[in-house]
Amino acid sequence: MELIKLIIVAIVEGFTEFLPISSTGHMIIVSDLLKMESTHFLKLYLIVIQMGAIMAVVVLYRKRLMNTLKITNLKPGKVGFNFWTKIFIAIVPAGIIGVLFDDVIEDKFMSIITVAFALIIGAIFMLYCEHRFRKNATVTDVDNISYKQAFIVGAFQCLAILFPGFSRSAASIIGGWIMGFSTVVAAEFSFFLAIPTMFLGSLYKILKYDGILSSTQIFYIVIGLIVAFIVAYFVIEKFMNYLQKRPMRIFALYRLVVGFVLIVLFIF
Repeated sequence: MELIKLIIVAIVEGFTEFLPISSTGHMIIVSDLLKMESTHFLKLYLIVIQMGAIMAVVVLYRKRLMNTLKITNLKPGKVGFNFWTKIFIAIVPAGIIGVLFDDVIEDKFMSIITVAFALIIGAIFMLYCEHRFRKNATVTDVDNISYKQAFIVGAFQCLAILFPGFSRSAASIIGGWIMGFSTVVAAEFSFFLAIPTMFLGSLYKILKYDGILSSTQIFYIVIGLIVAFIVAYFVIEKFMNYLQKRPMRIFALYRLVVGFVLIVLFIF
């Protein structure tokens, strides 16, 4: 039964990681609905299995990523050097916030009511920014993002670090819109940012973990990684096809509905 519950959580992670509806928020909701005890292992599991979804990005964008890692492209001024420098600049704010406030966030904000308010506030922000900035996009390729724009979008990621339920994807896309990115570029940059952000976040959680993982727990994590990877692999492609044709307001409306339902359930 425990394994089944963890697989369900992994499916939710893979489905929601790159959608602007908050994978962390949904995993908190689902684990609560499944009456899973909030143990140290579960908190670790919720973070680490996100690496499975991130690997889906690596596989889907492998040609582009491998091109940036060629020795000739890693020289100053070349596409690879510029790409990874922007990624590094962008992850700095979230890294600092994550290290400084990790314990506080884990103890105080990993709750249903926090997720509910973060979903609602993020939805309102999404609706406003899409209406206000989306039509004014000037950046139509990830390679054209400036260092300043990369840093500011990275700073927006902090909203998701501080408030579980806001969504790292939504925060990055909102920041991208404000910086003049097209929706597709904002989403792609969000994907690329997720690679080092979630890798370092998972590593940090593992190093902080108080205890030794049993063979059963390691098995659970491996299964969770595989499930999250498979689900995310198919979701990313569908999501990108959707963004090329339609606006994102449907995700904002979904967030509003879920957020208000959670608040009503919490009150009554």
